[in-house]
Amino acid sequence: MSANDWESIPDIGDYSLRNKKKRFESFVPVPDTLLEKARQEQEHVTALDPKSRAAGGAETPWSQTPVTDLTAVGEGRGTVLSIKLDRLSDSVSGLTVVDPKGYLTDLKSMKITSDAEISDIKKARLLLKSVTQTNPKHPPGWIAAARLEEVAGKIQVARQLIQKGCEECPKNEDVWLEACRLASPDEAKAVIAKGVKSIPNSVKLWLQASKLEHDDVNRRRVLMKGLDNIPDSVRLWKAVVELSNEGEARVLLHRAVECCPLHVELWLALARLETYANARKVLNRAREKLTKEPAIWITAAKLEEANGNTTMVGKLIERGIRALQREGLAIDREAWMKEAEAAERAGSVTTCQAIVSNTIGIGVEEEDRKRTWVADAEECIKRGSIETARAIYAHALSVFLTKKSIWLKAAQLEKSHGTRESLDAFLRKAVTYTPQTEVLWLMGAKEKWLAGDVPAARAILDEAYKAIPNSEEILLAAFKLEFENHEPQRARILLGKARESGGTERVWMKSAIVERELGDTEKERTMLDEGLKRFPSFFKLWLMLGQLEERLGQPEKAKEVYELGLKHCPNRVPLWLSLACLEEKMNGLGRARAVLTMARKKNPQNPELWLAAVHAESRHGNKKEADNLMAKALQECPNSGILWAASIEMVPRPQRKSRSSDALKKTDHDPHVVAAVAKFFMQDRKVDKARNWLGRAVTVAPDIGDFWALFYKLELQHGSEETQKDVIKKCIDADPKHGEKWQSISKAVENAHMSTEAILKKVVVALGKEENAASESNKN
Repeated sequence: MSANDWESIPDIGDYSLRNKKKRFESFVPVPDTLLEKARQEQEHVTALDPKSRAAGGAETPWSQTPVTDLTAVGEGRGTVLSIKLDRLSDSVSGLTVVDPKGYLTDLKSMKITSDAEISDIKKARLLLKSVTQTNPKHPPGWIAAARLEEVAGKIQVARQLIQKGCEECPKNEDVWLEACRLASPDEAKAVIAKGVKSIPNSVKLWLQASKLEHDDVNRRRVLMKGLDNIPDSVRLWKAVVELSNEGEARVLLHRAVECCPLHVELWLALARLETYANARKVLNRAREKLTKEPAIWITAAKLEEANGNTTMVGKLIERGIRALQREGLAIDREAWMKEAEAAERAGSVTTCQAIVSNTIGIGVEEEDRKRTWVADAEECIKRGSIETARAIYAHALSVFLTKKSIWLKAAQLEKSHGTRESLDAFLRKAVTYTPQTEVLWLMGAKEKWLAGDVPAARAILDEAYKAIPNSEEILLAAFKLEFENHEPQRARILLGKARESGGTERVWMKSAIVERELGDTEKERTMLDEGLKRFPSFFKLWLMLGQLEERLGQPEKAKEVYELGLKHCPNRVPLWLSLACLEEKMNGLGRARAVLTMARKKNPQNPELWLAAVHAESRHGNKKEADNLMAKALQECPNSGILWAASIEMVPRPQRKSRSSDALKKTDHDPHVVAAVAKFFMQDRKVDKARNWLGRAVTVAPDIGDFWALFYKLELQHGSEETQKDVIKKCIDADPKHGEKWQSISKAVENAHMSTEAILKKVVVALGKEENAASESNKN
């Protein structure tokens, strides 16, 4: 074949069915909506839609297509601005009332009115027009119509409507007040002048007229004119007195009480401005005019107290109550108690006491008196009315002289809110009437001791022992006083007396402590042995005997003591912990683990035993075993604060936040968990957060010394000297006794007489060492 033949062979085409279909081109007419949209986009709009104009130009009705041309937007905004400016112009004076600096902001904040609201305004306008036409003498109709126009933005129409209302209802003060409100500042005075001319006896109009004046002289002049027309108006007298100086006020009030003799406020105000002698005369006149008014008697009592005549106060209140009862006035006990609290707040303590003593028993059944009075006193304390509560307790004790519970509550009040002297005097009085109440004697002795007067405390306890012979509480208090003041021989004698009179287990324990202090181990052992013969179920004696053997370097004997103690007291956790600790020292982790497992079987669901097991594994580097034990512990004790707190410290740092959140939810913000979270914040240098959380921990659990040590450590690192002193002071006031680290230091023999501050500082040192050791182990 030639080359031409090859070229003439046709190419294979596309014979698929898809391409065999005949294609038709369709032509459809363009929709009208599309053409209209195109026309609007090219069109320059220079006028606002009527619906938009009704809304003040501030909105586009929903049915209208938004204008997308920028020229149209600018022209529309200009139209809106012109409408706004026209609306704000004052057609009466021809001056604008627009703020030149803030009109654009005001325009933006203008209320956008919907089509529905415009329709509602039109309907309301028709309705109110009908009201004012059919009943033109109905003032609320005119007021409502004016307010509708004000809402619609037509202030001038509103003014015209209310002006018509004033013409139709010239004797209605509400219409005049509304007209004054709607009028421009320059017109308001003229409007209110017409109003007071039409209704010269309207107090509201005269007060409004005085408010429109710009200085006190003119206000006072307007009010005096009002008083010429209405001399018996208390509101006008009060208003004019407020605008006067003291001399003028006194003269005005003399006139006021003549015109309004039945208004107690005016009499009392006059009495306050007068001298002592004249005030007494004023109040006597007031009593003649107002025979059923308690406030006059109370004010008279306050007046006498303020002028040092306290003997008259009680007599006046008593006479007042009798006089009021003669007039047939029922004495409302609750109201008088409120008056007593008010007198206390005003500084009239004697008046407060007189009111309480004369009214506290009114309307209270004899069998309910004690309960009711104590409840009243407690409520007063909650409201901060301490003197009123003190007066209630004083009256209750005058009736119930030998009731121990009332004496104790009153003593607690004095301790919390009184001075040392007042508390001492009160306790002296209390033990005179209830000499058999040990607590009152002990409170008195403790207060003397805290004040540094040890001989006085000793004397009180001697008196107490004479009043209550063989009282173990008093003997132990005397022992503590002597022991803490480094008088062990005296303490030993006192405990000897207590043992002779058949002392309880506490006496034998204290006896052993004294011998330990004196270093006499044989006598200490004797005391513990004898105590255990008498009280074999008192675990602290077993614990002390075991600790004695450990101190003497006899671990086998100590182990025997602990095991024997556990036979008598199998549920005492401290014995199990001491035995486990001893086994760990003697025979290693295996034996300690066995002891703690046995302890958990005997005492299920005990978080302290679980925590001890976890710590034992951690000490020997068995992290995996410690984590497994912690997981089991949290299953058995899901709400334990100490376990969750330890768990937070055990997890890796990135997981601590989520673990802290879980712990707080599970334990309902347990203080141990709160302290653990604070520790976490300390490590992250979030000082303010750590301070807040530690503040919460010591507030909820002030008895746990470890929290105070953490708090003090934080302040040492990041606080000022002032904040450090504040923490020390609060810690001393709280006097903590518990906490793992705190107890290990405070109960050590060498720290027996150490102060709270010294123990706090030692615990902080111990915490620092522990932290350093933990960081070293993490590095390794």
